[in-house]
Amino acid sequence: MRILLKALTRFSLAVGLVLSIVPAQAQDAAQRLSDLLSKTNTISGRFSQLTLDASGTQLQEAQGNMVLQRPGQFRWHTDPPLEQELVSDGKTVWLYDPDLMQVTVQKMDQRLTHTPALLLSGSAKQISENFEVEVFEGGTVVDFTLRPKAKDTLFDSLRLSFRNGVINDMQLLDAVGQRTNILFFELEMNKPVDKKQFTFDVPKGVDVIQE
Repeated sequence: MRILLKALTRFSLAVGLVLSIVPAQAQDAAQRLSDLLSKTNTISGRFSQLTLDASGTQLQEAQGNMVLQRPGQFRWHTDPPLEQELVSDGKTVWLYDPDLMQVTVQKMDQRLTHTPALLLSGSAKQISENFEVEVFEGGTVVDFTLRPKAKDTLFDSLRLSFRNGVINDMQLLDAVGQRTNILFFELEMNKPVDKKQFTFDVPKGVDVIQE
């Protein structure tokens, strides 16, 4: 369970082909990523998530649904039997674990290195300030690799892949070689969403941990 909690606060994606174009300059790559992200104000859909250790052994597998709205608002729900929920209104993040009857509350990390808000930011300035960015192209796929400039991050690298201009999958790699792969499907882009989804009402009897 704790593996999935850790993975949820990091986020990831994988591409299944070899890409061969020389990396663009970091600033240009950050701007291009920003331009792709800024085309989408809302995203809703399903995801599948797979966590592997450094040897490739499967640690955990899960599916769920998500709703995202720029900037920094999201609801990320993992289906039972590993049910968990990660919610943000852009300022506060709630991480709810029904099995533990516990919710952790913390402020949004404005550097974007600890939260899924990375997917929601259209700011090239924030991306280039916090990450070294490379971009590769192959056919209809554009693949971005981001490496945090700060040392106190939950991942060593984050890869975002877009197919025909739409986010398709992601992969996170941490310092010990653990990989979290996330594939997105059944996506709906730029459709109105209920903003009530981006706040969290703590259920009765649940322990609240403030961070």
